[in-house]
Amino acid sequence: MIIYSKSSGLSNSAIGKLETPIKMVIEHESDMQTKKGGICDWLFNVEKSAKFGETIIGQNEFDVFRATEEGAGAENDSISETYRKFIEHIQFMKEFTITAEMMEDANYGVAQDAKRRAENFTRAYYKTMHKICEYALSNGTKSTGLFAKAKLDLTAPDNLPLFASSHKYGMNLGTQSNYFFGDIFSSGATDRVASTAVFEEALGELAVKLRNMKDENGEVLGYTADTIILPGNRPVAEAIAKKVCGSEGSLGNGYNDINLQYGNWNIVVMPNWQTEDDRVMIMSSEANKNLSGNMFFNRVPLTISNWVDHHTGNYVWGGRCRFGVGFGTYKHILLAVDSKSEIADATAL
Repeated sequence: MIIYSKSSGLSNSAIGKLETPIKMVIEHESDMQTKKGGICDWLFNVEKSAKFGETIIGQNEFDVFRATEEGAGAENDSISETYRKFIEHIQFMKEFTITAEMMEDANYGVAQDAKRRAENFTRAYYKTMHKICEYALSNGTKSTGLFAKAKLDLTAPDNLPLFASSHKYGMNLGTQSNYFFGDIFSSGATDRVASTAVFEEALGELAVKLRNMKDENGEVLGYTADTIILPGNRPVAEAIAKKVCGSEGSLGNGYNDINLQYGNWNIVVMPNWQTEDDRVMIMSSEANKNLSGNMFFNRVPLTISNWVDHHTGNYVWGGRCRFGVGFGTYKHILLAVDSKSEIADATAL
């Protein structure tokens, strides 16, 4: 959605001829970008917001129904708050200018130049949305991050980074990990067939780890992992993952074994996640939705206004938006690093 405000201040006939075409270009480009989707749409829950920020509250669940004697009343059960996470909205702004001289001298050429700028302006808005989501996930081993001068809170509700080995659950019921290291890809090996077998086994083990995540009562959640997220600069790991997930038979043997991973996964490559080693995230899209995992709250959509600067005579377009990004839980996603050496705050697989 884009909100458009007509120009104010000084005006001239050239500006009047440009105003509507530029508006149409921006709106059309917005539609195209929305249809194309991106990291924000694929991996985050996108919701509207009408507040300063949004609070996600975690609660324990009702226990099972209990048998009672004939004529006896039911046992009373209750729900209590176990955690809360506040995600604050951040303001982002951008402008572009068409100078008075260009308006006067370019004649018909100014319209084409303005069109290109308007298209890039809208692309920059969607780029910001997708890149901030990508940044938040790829820096999930940290508590805070800095994106486009904005300080981001990258912690889960227990105040630990999104990926950590000692996440808390319940009212001090225990801890659990969603950050692992081990032989995930064997990507350094020369035998690529053996590497695919290693990843197939590791993927199954990681999926079980996510399925066995416990809720606030200490009960197993049981969610099925269905999304693999990979860095954009690790082609060998990407090839291994695609082979494992796209082959009907188990790779690396002649016994026609069934590949248990076939057809179970969507693979998402995050181009701006650049790593020095092979690593992978796995996520349950159902858990992400139900547990309010990766959250993007749209407080103010791209709001565009235009005016003529009284001091310079330049024609200025300004864009403003507000949104918040954060994590309402850690139980929907895991990070695993391909390493035989111990990694700080990671659990051996």
